[in-house]
Amino acid sequence: MTHAGTTETDHTELKHVLTSAVKVGVMVSLLVFAFSQVARWFDGTVELILHATIIVVGIWVTAILPGVWTRPRSIEGIAGAAGIGLGGTVVYMLIDVAALQPLGTYTNRWLEIGGGSNWWYHPVWWMAGTFLAWMGAFALANQARKGEPSPVGVLITALILAAFVGGGAAVLGVPGATLGLGTIAVALLPAIALTALLTGLGARRA
Repeated sequence: MTHAGTTETDHTELKHVLTSAVKVGVMVSLLVFAFSQVARWFDGTVELILHATIIVVGIWVTAILPGVWTRPRSIEGIAGAAGIGLGGTVVYMLIDVAALQPLGTYTNRWLEIGGGSNWWYHPVWWMAGTFLAWMGAFALANQARKGEPSPVGVLITALILAAFVGGGAAVLGVPGATLGLGTIAVALLPAIALTALLTGLGARRA
């Protein structure tokens, strides 16, 4: 039997995973910096449109691209995508500490929340980045059992579900939830899990 890491699918060679993780980390860093610059130089409708665009691109990079790169058909490819997601957050953390924070990309709210330390939120990045890539790859693998996987379809489904989940949270009065981009972005975490669940309905089991 050919090892899964050497086939056209389940592309999980260590070099490929590490290289992909670096790409994800660099792209996320650029998107975070771009987000901060939009907030600094624009306002109103223009700011909203640009921020929404950056968030959608960020979702593509963190939740979809790892699975696109590993082409998951089994647990091998799904795990490889999760590894890319985790590695990407580590790369982002290094860039964050070395460049983004010294440049004043953020306000001091992270320090205030963390009681004078900004390291508290890095594990949050590790968990979220790994989870998004894991669930995104799971959805692609589910689609592959029924036909040709559609990364764009997974993205659109996740965005629609995030809007429903975020909007529902705001209507129900969940603390901190509002009808805005921040709530929808956070709602992506349950939404991508729901996307993986929905794409698995009717899929052939190996």
